[in-house]
Amino acid sequence: MDLETLVKTLLPIVTVLVPAAGSGVRMGGQRKQYRDLGGVPLFVQTLRVFDKHPRVHHIVVAAPERDTEWLARDLRSRGFRKIHAVTAGGAARQDSVAAALAAAPPAQAASPDRDIVLVHDAARPFVPSGCIDALIYTAADKGAASLALPVSDTLRFVSDGLFGDTVDREGLYRMQTPQAFRRAWLEEAHRAARDEGVEATDDVMLVQRIGRPVALVGGSALNVKVTTATDYKLAGVIQSASERIIPADA
Repeated sequence: MDLETLVKTLLPIVTVLVPAAGSGVRMGGQRKQYRDLGGVPLFVQTLRVFDKHPRVHHIVVAAPERDTEWLARDLRSRGFRKIHAVTAGGAARQDSVAAALAAAPPAQAASPDRDIVLVHDAARPFVPSGCIDALIYTAADKGAASLALPVSDTLRFVSDGLFGDTVDREGLYRMQTPQAFRRAWLEEAHRAARDEGVEATDDVMLVQRIGRPVALVGGSALNVKVTTATDYKLAGVIQSASERIIPADA
């Protein structure tokens, strides 16, 4: 086996799944993934991070069914090189991830167990490249990993508008994306969830359900998820600051 073939066999093929079929009802109005951020739709900023990343091979987007054709054309016109497919998502995030996973390119025949799949929120446009690197390395080694940040605020229960007991925040983390998995693990997890009628808030929960451990990788405070109108304003500030440091076409 020559060196080039050996390297291709050992390095994981990395596919990023981006569920972008949500309605963004908490922000109201236009779907949040299509809102302008730095002159382009928010989710386009998100996709650029992965299209430029040297360890990412393929990107699959799950979009609203009526939008798939024009979105595929639009992304091609913007010069994206790694978009493998724009497929129809589902009613829930879990359905969209499953649809994107089904539309991903086939696993590499030489070493299918080394294929890594990242699942990332369309509304997280600022995930640092270093976090992606660390996540890929950890998932390749451990089988599954996710970005997360320790909870720093004081937490209390509230009942009828009054504060109750303080919650011990020791060991509590806020989950982020991307979340990364061996492809076979994620496929098994989604099959089990579908067969058993289970719904989860993220893919870590699904993979844990089939008995697979998921490793922690430190996240970033910049890796914000745009959910509310306030988040959107914050994203605009971050985008403006980043463009002064790193040009959009860099």
